[in-house]
Amino acid sequence: MADGATGMTGMTFSMFSVQDHHPDKPRSLTAFYDEIREQVKLADELGYYAYFVAEHHFHEYGVYPNPAVALAQLAAVTKNIRLGPAVTILPFRNPITVAEDYAMLDQISHGRVELGVGSGYLSHEFAGFPADPKNKREQFDEALTVLKQALSGERFSHKGTFYEVDNLQLNVTPVQQPLPPIYCAVLRREAAYFIGKQGNKLMTVPYAACDTFEEIEPMMAEYFKGFAESGVPASERASVTALHTYVAESDEQARADAEEPFDLYVETRLYAKSQVYDDIIKSGLALFGGVETVVDKLVRLHGMGVDHVALLINFGGLEDKLVRACMERISEKVIPAVREQIGAVAAA
Repeated sequence: MADGATGMTGMTFSMFSVQDHHPDKPRSLTAFYDEIREQVKLADELGYYAYFVAEHHFHEYGVYPNPAVALAQLAAVTKNIRLGPAVTILPFRNPITVAEDYAMLDQISHGRVELGVGSGYLSHEFAGFPADPKNKREQFDEALTVLKQALSGERFSHKGTFYEVDNLQLNVTPVQQPLPPIYCAVLRREAAYFIGKQGNKLMTVPYAACDTFEEIEPMMAEYFKGFAESGVPASERASVTALHTYVAESDEQARADAEEPFDLYVETRLYAKSQVYDDIIKSGLALFGGVETVVDKLVRLHGMGVDHVALLINFGGLEDKLVRACMERISEKVIPAVREQIGAVAAA
């Protein structure tokens, strides 16, 4: 087990998947779900801190329309790894339902929920529910307020623009008190400051939020600045940075294994920004390469203020054996090297 995966390196290592499915490929959806279950079991055995899953609707870009259902299954076959959505889309659900789902999941998992929340960004998803994207930020903020109140287990009332709650108290509350960790997602660098200013935890995907690797540092600085102004104790500050990842024995082998799946993933993505393998190597907004290449980038990220990375390894129909080998390589080779180098910097 790589104990560094759970934070003893000065950097915490989790996993994340959008669960993009490609129905024209031989692997069925049922087989894909089975592969994910076994990969999460392996992640638990290897000591990864958490496994995050995306919520998407009405398209094969992501096939977890209700992450809480899938995470309940994953909780039943794991022991230690924490589990959560990245993210559950609050404007698409009543926040009371979200609170009940994840309070119950926290009970089932014995207190292992990490709850990512967001406002959504795909137009076809807003059309399908329906919800008004023009109001999504205001609706998200109000839904988050209701969600936190409900998860607290206290009886409460709320009358707002989008939701009205009258003297309500959940009968199932989370194991984790006063609340499970709640992370707010941003897809724009500028939004990091406001998440911090609200005293919230941050979840970000630099692929979407930044244009270059170097822009991650000012984004984190903006979050730290905002949080310092929030009045919330610094001990409550936390962030997760998600990066597409594939580690092989060399940069050349990483390209040979991951270029075609990653380009397929990019081809089927449904938001505007698009970087194929060559592009993302130039921008630096992924952890693709040999062990030394990826170790170097992780140490640099730590210097930028990133202390928790979610590794997006499963993409574009990448073969299960390659995903598992990458997970093991990170556990056995990358994490120990990152631990050693961060420790050396701290000692100096």
